[in-house]
Amino acid sequence: MMSPRPESERNLRNQSRVRGSISPTRSECGVKRPSGKPLSIETQRGNGNVEQRRVNVRRAGSDQTKNRKSTAEIYLKEDKTVEKAQAVFMLWVELEVVDVFLVKNLSPKHSFFFSSSVLLPQLRWKVKRHLDFRVRIMSGGSRIGRKLRDHQQVFEDGMRRGVSGRYAKSGSSKWLLTSFSRPKAVHLPGVVIRPSLMELCIDKICKGINQYSSFTMLPKDISQQIFNKLVLSHLLTDVVLEKFRDCALEDVWLGEYPGVQDSWMDVISSQGTSLLSVDLSGSDVTDIGLGLLKECPSLQALTFNNCENISEIGLKHISGLTNLTSLSFKKSVAITDEGMRAFSNLINLEKLDLERCTGIHGRFVHIKGLSKLESLNIRCCKCITDLDLEAISGLNNLKELQISNSNITDSGLSYLRGLHKLNMLNLDGCNVTAACLDSISALVSLAYLNLGRCSLTDDGCDKFSGLKNLKVLNLAFNNITDACLVHLKGLTNLESLNLDSCKVGDEGLAHLTGLSLLKNLELSDTEVGSNGLRHLSGLTHLETLNLSFTLVTDSGLRKLSGLTSLKSLNLDARQITDAGLSALTSLTGLVHLDLFGARISDTGTNYLRCFKNLQSLEICGGGLTDAGVKNIKGLPSLTLLNLSQNSNLTNKSLELISGLTALVSLNVSNSNITNDGLPYLKPLKNLRSLSLESCKVTADELKKLQSTALPNLISFRPE
Repeated sequence: MMSPRPESERNLRNQSRVRGSISPTRSECGVKRPSGKPLSIETQRGNGNVEQRRVNVRRAGSDQTKNRKSTAEIYLKEDKTVEKAQAVFMLWVELEVVDVFLVKNLSPKHSFFFSSSVLLPQLRWKVKRHLDFRVRIMSGGSRIGRKLRDHQQVFEDGMRRGVSGRYAKSGSSKWLLTSFSRPKAVHLPGVVIRPSLMELCIDKICKGINQYSSFTMLPKDISQQIFNKLVLSHLLTDVVLEKFRDCALEDVWLGEYPGVQDSWMDVISSQGTSLLSVDLSGSDVTDIGLGLLKECPSLQALTFNNCENISEIGLKHISGLTNLTSLSFKKSVAITDEGMRAFSNLINLEKLDLERCTGIHGRFVHIKGLSKLESLNIRCCKCITDLDLEAISGLNNLKELQISNSNITDSGLSYLRGLHKLNMLNLDGCNVTAACLDSISALVSLAYLNLGRCSLTDDGCDKFSGLKNLKVLNLAFNNITDACLVHLKGLTNLESLNLDSCKVGDEGLAHLTGLSLLKNLELSDTEVGSNGLRHLSGLTHLETLNLSFTLVTDSGLRKLSGLTSLKSLNLDARQITDAGLSALTSLTGLVHLDLFGARISDTGTNYLRCFKNLQSLEICGGGLTDAGVKNIKGLPSLTLLNLSQNSNLTNKSLELISGLTALVSLNVSNSNITNDGLPYLKPLKNLRSLSLESCKVTADELKKLQSTALPNLISFRPE
């Protein structure tokens, strides 16, 4: 995914486009009738004067993609908010997507009559409020808008593809989750957010998509929103895609989208110089289709992960895309000697992702001239050796290097000593020892280090004391003991420490008392007990603490009562009971609470009333009944609720849960829920995941519930 572009860079690019533009003057506002005739808009002024405004879209040349301006760009220089709102509103009128029904949805308190040519003055404030800055921000017409749209894509990727943000406990990227947080949907209980007029119109266009032949008359940002909505709704087909020919789209994100093949590429490439980013991961596009992207020289980001039909011949086509800054070909057979040779011309490349590519050994000589490269991902490439690292030792601007799950050894890491800008190094699962710290200590800018699953022992761990700039350190699944932690006490910049499944205990935690900036601490599956928690009481900045499968008991939890900054607490351990939960009622800022295996009863749920900010809750110890769920229904911010394994829960529980309208994920498996209880779930319109396995519920009834009441439900069991 691309990072937001600088405002000056985007403005310069927009000025270079000259064809098919909407260029309003003081008396022009970019709207065109389907007949091609200019549309007149009369706007009544407060003093009774009537100003005639003409709006027109002209074609200039055969290519419609250049200088297709966004609604925001049209009004960037002048404050013409009302005029812009009028113009956009009339555009919807001309497309026949605005009617009284939509306006009633926008504001149920009033009923308005709309003329096809006159926007009544009393409506200006309302249209301005719902269109003006929405058009500019939500459509990506500003740096903020671009950033919001990029964040939205991250979330959609995670939900649609299951790629982003889903790491197994032992996954080599889990260590980054606490440092690089992903955006989350925010649901405000009791607050109904009505869609803007823009959103209502785009939704209606998508539902009636077959009645439109082309969107070339629209400002490019609105075309982009319609396209994105169709993709998200899985309504985009090859026939629908044709309507976007020459629409100056900037982003075509079709990763893992079904049916994408070479026949789609002609329309995609017709976006010409406007096209900035393309994601066709998992598609059936071949070398021929990839070759058509030569017509899009402004491309900055290209993603072709898991594309089996791309060969080294196809990669030759992208060698001329010299504006590329981000390139990803994960799990590609095309990355051979000849294939990587094509990368040597991409002199502006900043990010290269070749994860799980099996043919890249000895090919790094072709990228050593990419002096702007800042991020290189070659995770799970078993073919690479120590000599491959020698080839990249001259990439002096490299800031992120991921080489986890490879055959790299201590010797290979010695080639990295000169990478003084390296900020993040991921060595999870590599054949290195503590001796590699000699080379790593030379990386003066290193802030993120992952040495998980490297079979480290205490020998040589004294070198950790020299890594003064570390902020994130992952030592999970190693054979280190308390003796290693002695050498961490001087790392006062540490914000995240992962000791998952290490042989550390209470005495070792005494060496962490000085790490006052620590925000995230993973102690799962360690030998830590209640006595050791006294060493954590002074870490007042702790936000995440994982004590699952430790020896901690109810009495020890009292030592955590002062950690009021805690937002996430994992107490998945059978020895934790209601008494332990009662000791934590001062932690009112908790957002995530995991009591999966704890023995919490109905009585214990009374203490949950203190955690009004909870967004995720797991209680699966088998001790709950419907009476306990009564206390959970008072947690309106919950988006994830897992009550599985509580076999005494009945349909009454679903009735109680029905008021938790912010829920996105619900699991009540292995309970006494039946088909008769399913209607209680109808108010949960945000629900995307529902699990009722081993219940008296049928897949047919769940499908019926999905189709009639839960439009956002994409995953349910039984299925």
